[in-house]
Amino acid sequence: MVKIIYKILLLSLFISAAFFAAGCSNDFFGLAASSDLDDRLKSKDNFPFLDARDWRDLKFDGDEYKFLVVTDTHMEDGNDFELKKIKTVIENNNSNPSNVEIRFAINLGDITQHGTEHDIKLFIEIADSLGVPFYPVIGNHDFYFGNWFVWRDLIGSTNYKIEINDVIPGENPHTTLFVLDTGNAFFGKRQLDWLEQEIGKNKSKNIFVFTHAALFTTGIKMQQVTDTRERARVASILRNKAKIMFSGHSHQRAVNEAGNVTYVTFEDFKSKNIYVIVHVKPSGVTYEFKTL
Repeated sequence: MVKIIYKILLLSLFISAAFFAAGCSNDFFGLAASSDLDDRLKSKDNFPFLDARDWRDLKFDGDEYKFLVVTDTHMEDGNDFELKKIKTVIENNNSNPSNVEIRFAINLGDITQHGTEHDIKLFIEIADSLGVPFYPVIGNHDFYFGNWFVWRDLIGSTNYKIEINDVIPGENPHTTLFVLDTGNAFFGKRQLDWLEQEIGKNKSKNIFVFTHAALFTTGIKMQQVTDTRERARVASILRNKAKIMFSGHSHQRAVNEAGNVTYVTFEDFKSKNIYVIVHVKPSGVTYEFKTL
């Protein structure tokens, strides 16, 4: 019996280590002391970061615009790994009157390495400097060592939607952004019920979804959302509704198509300096991978 228990423990350790070592930089003890999804979803209506900046709902002309996406910045001990240079990317683009403006940015999770207050505050400092809203997605590293309470108090909800409206009052939103919590590599029924309900009644022309763990990867399958039923349900919810679902976590690039939705996963910013520029036009949506 002792040998069986020992083997089970070794197998559990191997699975956990493989899941994180394959993509995100590994810290097993930090993971063991992290929070769970149910704890985080209890704060789903808490928005100290967004409300203080009036970023819950945006208003601008929806015919044409750009936005920027980064992932896995892993800021650690005050080192932003050149994330502050994203400000220059946005300013250089937006200062040219002939360019389509970048109107907001998204960080797809593992913003920090350990979720410390110092590094979460560094992200907020960078967000406040960009000149456009910078929306955070939570990743597994962002609540390591029980640091979920730091995110909760400084940023707030880990799943939320942002509606972007034309400047004309009374119009339906032309774009909706859905931010989801897959920090534990699954969505959970409560979160998926919310997503299904919200997308079912949404009339936006453009729907984009952002989360940390992906539905599809090219690497070790443990880097995906782990529950195949959840993956099938998400694909069904988004089918013929969303334009693109963006994910990180695996530190590898993978582009897949399913149900008229594009699923994009790409390399980490920390070591590769990769980011994505998305261009929304009346004729459709395009995206381009770029290197800082």
